[in-house]
Amino acid sequence: MKYLIDLSIFRRNKNFSLIFIGQFVSLFGTMITSVALPFQIYSLTHSTLMVGLLSLFQLIPLIFTALLGGVYADRYNRRVMLLIAEMALFFGCLLLAFNTYQWHNIAVIFIVATIMSALTGFHRPALDSIIQQIVAKKDLPTVSAIGTFKFSVGMIVGPAIGGIIIAKYGIVFTYVFDALTFFISVFAIGFVKNIASPFYEKSETAYQALKVGIQYASSRQDLIGTYLVDFTAMIFGMPNALFPAIASQFGGPQVLGLLYSAPAVGALFVSFYGHWTRFPYHGRAIALSAMLWGVAIIFFGLSTHLYIALFFLMIAGIMDALSGIYRSVMWNQTIPNHFRGRLAGIEMISYLSGPRLGDTEAGLVAAALGVTTSIVLGGVLCVVSVALCSYCLPKFWNYKMKQDIEILQK
Repeated sequence: MKYLIDLSIFRRNKNFSLIFIGQFVSLFGTMITSVALPFQIYSLTHSTLMVGLLSLFQLIPLIFTALLGGVYADRYNRRVMLLIAEMALFFGCLLLAFNTYQWHNIAVIFIVATIMSALTGFHRPALDSIIQQIVAKKDLPTVSAIGTFKFSVGMIVGPAIGGIIIAKYGIVFTYVFDALTFFISVFAIGFVKNIASPFYEKSETAYQALKVGIQYASSRQDLIGTYLVDFTAMIFGMPNALFPAIASQFGGPQVLGLLYSAPAVGALFVSFYGHWTRFPYHGRAIALSAMLWGVAIIFFGLSTHLYIALFFLMIAGIMDALSGIYRSVMWNQTIPNHFRGRLAGIEMISYLSGPRLGDTEAGLVAAALGVTTSIVLGGVLCVVSVALCSYCLPKFWNYKMKQDIEILQK
């Protein structure tokens, strides 16, 4: 039992519990919408390219808002930022629902989805930095494992029931459901107490603050490695844009939910064990997990039966969860709090732009060469690119956890 995840933090830390509950609930709605958006686009256009372009449209503003959101998270009250972002996302979901009910306009879907993606650029840096602010360093590995559990359950249950809801109740109800989960999250965050605004040098402009943050990240080869490895792995090995096309071959929207959920099933198993980070070579753990993710994606692309395909997606999810746990602990234990928001913005670009560009890359290659070729080629390039990053960044590959204290003291 001592090796299982430690849940006592929920009793000891009320603020963390409230934020966790709110984010856990809203994650279900977000995951359902993440199925509904590509399914709606594919249903209206029957084009994998259009699904891929949706991800590209969502990515472009995110690159800018994540950096700006990181600066704001290091300047202003992070709790207030979360509240404003989630209220805006609530209204975005309602607008998607109204468009589906009244207009059925592809342009509106692209515009609203793009704006909502931009809002996450303010939401996620505030969330990541507030967690570091309210959680003791000794609890960070536990919080990372709990976070993996949260995302795993959300990605299992959300997409799985998302396909059922879409098939039984329609897209409109799906978006309204997501809006209600954001409303519950806003209510939970409203009860969070005593979150001080971070200290910052008031003479600095936003640009100067961002520049200092980027300079700090650039000075740490181990951090650069975590960004690049995850980015390259996702851009080549993330075939989510092809799931609607694959689902149409295996059985329709119900199967679509299973495809989105399968990686999270593997991640869920990983989250139950709370001591992964005892392995000291965090850089190697991140790199090897990312390469094995690529191998699993190759076998997924070659699978001709649904259950075999789901099995390899589950293996991929195990590897992605391991990489994510080590990255999260590395970031939270080694980055000073007054830099945490800005670097959370940089991290967000790395782990969100990769999948967005990966969707676009997968859609373009599938349109030219076919779905199977797109997936397999992407998996191969994932393995090669991660190996190359590890070779070119030896400080990342050789990073050991015992260096954390030394880095924080500098």
